[in-house]
Amino acid sequence: MGMLVLLGLVVLYAISPARVELINQGGHSLDQAHFMEKQLAYLVIGLGGFAFAASTPLALFSKYAQRILQAGFIACMLLAFLGLFLDGGIIIETGGATRWFNFGVASFQPAELLKFGLLLFTALFLGRRMAQGKVSNLNETLVPLGVLVGLAGLLIIVFQKDMGTGITMLGMMLTMLIVAGIKLRYLALVLVSTVGLGLLLIVTSPHRMQRVLTFLNPSSSDPASYHINQAAIALGSGGLTGKGLGQSVQAFGYLPEAVNDSIFAILGETFGFIGVMVILVLFYALLKRILRVIDGVSDPTMQLIAAGMFGLIATHLVVNVGAMTGVFPLTGVTLPFLSFGGTSLLFMMIGLGLVFQISRYTSHRRINEEGKETTNAGTMRRRGLGRTRYASSRRS
Repeated sequence: MGMLVLLGLVVLYAISPARVELINQGGHSLDQAHFMEKQLAYLVIGLGGFAFAASTPLALFSKYAQRILQAGFIACMLLAFLGLFLDGGIIIETGGATRWFNFGVASFQPAELLKFGLLLFTALFLGRRMAQGKVSNLNETLVPLGVLVGLAGLLIIVFQKDMGTGITMLGMMLTMLIVAGIKLRYLALVLVSTVGLGLLLIVTSPHRMQRVLTFLNPSSSDPASYHINQAAIALGSGGLTGKGLGQSVQAFGYLPEAVNDSIFAILGETFGFIGVMVILVLFYALLKRILRVIDGVSDPTMQLIAAGMFGLIATHLVVNVGAMTGVFPLTGVTLPFLSFGGTSLLFMMIGLGLVFQISRYTSHRRINEEGKETTNAGTMRRRGLGRTRYASSRRS
């Protein structure tokens, strides 16, 4: 995580002058390092969130999980309500989508709070169902969870018109269901229902339908086609080793959202094929490390929190890279830890802080001299710091 966020800072520092020059042509007077400085401030806040999550007992997060979820729903509903009556001011609207509160010095995306609340609440909910053997129970587990996700999807996808964030939320929830042990036939039912609803949302929304048609025909005159083609130019012009830091051409206004959703194309232009492969390897290492945490911890709720973060990061990565390389239709999703922005970075780092804390309660399997599998104590105990409270409560 540290390597990725530092790399993001370096790239933003390199392309910040180009973006600032473009913005200042509209009458602004931003400093040349504007984007890097703001991202550095976001990073400091994110590190604070990481440290808080890594050091605060999980019992506290469990206690307030429902309130965090409620706060996310209230914030999203307030955004949708105010978006109907306000144009500008505290509400930020871009491209017909209302997704942020504007607080002057910074903006806030309530959908990220809602996703984090869903992560905590669902981990606790499914954890209890796992203990009861009711993960695949239609009435007691799947229907209530489906209603909850449906309401969140209504606010995010329909009212905020943010299909990308909705997809990442669904990726997180599906991963948690799989780790919880949902039966295959019910998993198939969930997948078919999700795909069906997704297709319905696409065909009933003209701008989403246009993006799909543009994906099928990139040579069309639609603005999304221009975005896709410029991303392809950026990646292609980077070649094998890239143009180098500060040499990006696409950052000068040619590639839309160059510091946000399109940062992967800028990375390809700057570092080339070899560079983006190194970045993907870093993501692979991070995701693999989270999988090791899932495999090593025995508490169901801890497993599900780590699984949710795995699904969230993996879905962000796949959708963003897929959109920039033309594998998937274009949609607005940030590249974790690298894209410019504060809310997504904050909650990603808080979530990883929880996974970091959970990693201290893992056990490690090994084969003893008799050829039998044994389990070592968790890292907290091996370091001489004493047995964890969770392990003590289970054994008692």
